[in-house]
Amino acid sequence: MDAQGHAAILTGAGSGLGAATAVALAKAGARVTLLDVNIDGANKIANAIDGLAIQCDVTNAKESEAAVAEAETTNGIARILVNCAGIGPAKRIVGKEGPQPLEEFERVIKINLIGTFNMMRLVAAAMQKAEPMLDGERGVIISTASVAAYEGQIGQAAYSASKGGVVALTLPAAREFAQFGIRVLAIAPGIFKTPMVGSMPEEVQQSLANSIPFPKLLGTPEQYAQLAMHMVENRYLNGEVVRLDGAIRMQPK
Repeated sequence: MDAQGHAAILTGAGSGLGAATAVALAKAGARVTLLDVNIDGANKIANAIDGLAIQCDVTNAKESEAAVAEAETTNGIARILVNCAGIGPAKRIVGKEGPQPLEEFERVIKINLIGTFNMMRLVAAAMQKAEPMLDGERGVIISTASVAAYEGQIGQAAYSASKGGVVALTLPAAREFAQFGIRVLAIAPGIFKTPMVGSMPEEVQQSLANSIPFPKLLGTPEQYAQLAMHMVENRYLNGEVVRLDGAIRMQPK
């Protein structure tokens, strides 16, 4: 699908992977809506690309419904959804202070997995009503998984479980939406220079980069955006999770 002239919704678009993908889609001619709990970050990107910024908690059903409705009123039915909203706190299941509080595990699952599902269900419902394009395609949904879905490290139980859920969600969603011409994909990034990693000391960042087989560099949000754009444009990609990780395989810790 050519993004030119089509509406796109991105979550977690105020920074990092979401912001870079929003910029790439705008450059391709899409009408972009940026959703984020950080409205200042979303507004900053939106102002730069002539997009629409909406404050939205993807775990809140009513708030998300209102955001999708506002985006549709302004830009039309979204044919592109990119789910980038997520968190990645690290904590052992049982640490020195005892078992991990259940609400901490629940929070990660709620944002990373349930938030992804929530936006998928809302945008897909509207997308099914859009007019079919070439080969009957109506749109594409891209979610963000992680290599931690496959090789979760100690302290990543909640994060790995949430991203493993995103991986498991991709194929059944693609199969269900196939009848409507909606493709569903996911990207599983490795170690990327997101705001969280960028705030680490330079020596820590270099150590992380050295653990990557090739290239020995942290991934950039722009490289994520490049893959997301290819997924939008390549109509034969469907039901797949693509690792974007420089061939890294994470060690236990």
